[in-house]
Amino acid sequence: MLEKPRSGPGEAASWKEPRSGPGETAQRPKGIREVTNASISGKTVLITGATAGIGRITARELAAAGARIVLVARNREKAQATREWMTAATGNPLIEVIIADLSSQAQVRAVADQVSSQGGLDVLVNNVGAVFQRRTESVDGIEMTFALNHLAPFLLTNLLLGALKRRKQSRVVTVSSDAHLRAVMNFDDLQGRRRFSPWGAYGQSKLANLLFTYELARRLDGSGVAANALHPGFVASDFGKNNGTFMKLVMSLAQRLGAISVEEGARTSVYLASSEEVDGVTGKYFVKCREHESAPASRNPASMRRLWDLSAQMTGLAAGD
Repeated sequence: MLEKPRSGPGEAASWKEPRSGPGETAQRPKGIREVTNASISGKTVLITGATAGIGRITARELAAAGARIVLVARNREKAQATREWMTAATGNPLIEVIIADLSSQAQVRAVADQVSSQGGLDVLVNNVGAVFQRRTESVDGIEMTFALNHLAPFLLTNLLLGALKRRKQSRVVTVSSDAHLRAVMNFDDLQGRRRFSPWGAYGQSKLANLLFTYELARRLDGSGVAANALHPGFVASDFGKNNGTFMKLVMSLAQRLGAISVEEGARTSVYLASSEEVDGVTGKYFVKCREHESAPASRNPASMRRLWDLSAQMTGLAAGD
């Protein structure tokens, strides 16, 4: 369900230094303002998983620069609170909310229908992602990690290509992870029915993000739509803390020992969404706002095509789309 902001279009968004929330620094870290380009002002940006962690900060930074923000979130209360906080923090009233559980393909399609009906889309940030300690399945009967971390961005992006192509230059930014470096695509058991490992499933989904991004960039070559992926770093956020007390304690300890702030973690997402330095750059993987070479397994053309075709079958899209 789309929930529009109280103020209507056309109101100027005056920039304010964003106020901090729990776990966030009071001021922007050095460098994040520099990668937020003013050219994003007036453009429409959709961000998934935008009520916490780097998604929340990415949305805040782009809103502060004057973008019209569409937040996609599962929890209505958190989404409303995020919108109110963001409007107060940035002075930008053009922040909207769509409530959806993106592990459900029907709800992904509903999001795409609502966004497409409003016109063009300048930037899509596929940020949503999670790790699950136990194997569970989505409402569509698909292993949850694969459904949420890969099939959701795959389907949403494909359904929004029409809206993205309405803009002269648009961008798809997908949050992957260096967890892909140790991962393999188990095409014979993508959903972990025979053997399931939480971090194995997560790493595979992040490898899938890269295979998808590279194949998407190839298919969209010359269309004006750029597709890039990124590793945000090991971030001090709520990631992984949805899996019970033990996992929460492990993640909290690990983060205290070496995690970066959510602001620093959001930096590359903001950069790829807004910076003029990456105009025309597509099919690349970024770490700390710089191009990096991803693992050889992520650059295998046969795996790219195979994953695309399987994903199309699993989401009801034509393989050639």
